Amino acid sequence: MVRVAVLSAGSWGTTMAKVFADAGSDVVVHARRPEVADAINQRHENPAYLPGIALPDRLRATVSAAEALDGAAHVVLSIPSQTLRTNLTVWAPHIGRGAVVVSLMKGIETRTGLRMTQVVHEVTRIPVERIAVLSGPNLAREIAARQPAAAVIACPDEHAATALQRACHTHYFRPCTGTDVVGCELGGAVKNVIALAIGLATGLGLGDNARALLITRGLAETARLGAVMGADPLTFSGLAGAGDLVATCASPLSRNRTFGEHLGRGLSVDEATAATQQTAEGVQSCRAVLDLAGTYGVEMPITEVVSAVIAGALSVPDAAAALMSRTPKPERYGV
Repeated sequence: MVRVAVLSAGSWGTTMAKVFADAGSDVVVHARRPEVADAINQRHENPAYLPGIALPDRLRATVSAAEALDGAAHVVLSIPSQTLRTNLTVWAPHIGRGAVVVSLMKGIETRTGLRMTQVVHEVTRIPVERIAVLSGPNLAREIAARQPAAAVIACPDEHAATALQRACHTHYFRPCTGTDVVGCELGGAVKNVIALAIGLATGLGLGDNARALLITRGLAETARLGAVMGADPLTFSGLAGAGDLVATCASPLSRNRTFGEHLGRGLSVDEATAATQQTAEGVQSCRAVLDLAGTYGVEMPITEVVSAVIAGALSVPDAAAALMSRTPKPERYGV
């Protein structure tokens, strides 16, 4: 039986822990709060993040990261992206020599512009061949309820990706494998920013045409940045690109869309943060994505507008006007 450590007892971490356990893996979740660990161990539920979802008996929790990591063949990271470096510095000495680390995080580090797998490599010095990313149209609550879903596990080492695939393949969760780590991570990070824009549009009362425009051109922005960063263009038409973008933008379960809706209805960033309750990665990552675009000379107008709104440099009503007032161009060059 494969031992899996999941570092995070939030909604997505707990959901993937459940998937690994349902696939037959021996899973230990690291929870920061003792009451969350106790609920998982005694009640087989995480009422703080997944109320009403029964967790498998073989899924255990601990407040000790060292205990969770002891003997783990796969280490699953699912924490807010901006806290990864600090936490991983503490956890790194406990990660087994041959373990494969997989990132569930969808963000860009604000200070450095690094993707999450790059942060993992920089902090732990684990070879990139043993660092993977899992990404796709994956709304935690639906998967936790065992509704059908799929994802991509991307890793430079196809054997490592296949091992992870086996460890989390269930009748309701279908993981595919690939090697385009850059494309998968960019797709996951930028779609959160576009989902904020969708939320803004929804909160303002704009219709399906406007939302379709933002989704389509948002995907184009992502693909343009990916092209200059070495990603496979086909990634953006797959699960980790269009699939993830559509799910996040269309679903009321999406944190980033929900956050954007709060802004569109008049809440401040602080009020929207409190109302959303859980981390909306796009809020922190939008500036980092825009900085990346600047570094590579890529125009990303939707990201630019969202970043300005989050920074307080542009009002929400002016955001829609800023997008629609852009000079018309051939479709291939975007809005």
